[in-house]
Amino acid sequence: MNTWRIEASVYRLLLTSSARKDLDRLRGGTWERVRDALLGLREDPRPKGCRKLRGGGDTYRIRVGDYRAVYDVDDQAEEITILRVRHRREVYRDL
Repeated sequence: MNTWRIEASVYRLLLTSSARKDLDRLRGGTWERVRDALLGLREDPRPKGCRKLRGGGDTYRIRVGDYRAVYDVDDQAEEITILRVRHRREVYRDL
């Protein structure tokens, strides 16, 4: 019997202290949607709808309702570093 084995790499998810504070401020359904979106990045670091930020190397953002998560992807180390998770009006300040 022939069996096929597909091994999908799972990226490690790292949070900066700023991102951790941002997540601590979220409540209820918003927190759950953002959490699910971030956990989904482990298997697909560049999901449909993500945008590469200008001048940021491998920095991307994903939309989760009115919130944005900005993150760096390191394919060689298979790591994703979450930089910020904020409302769309505030996320790009101080990057």
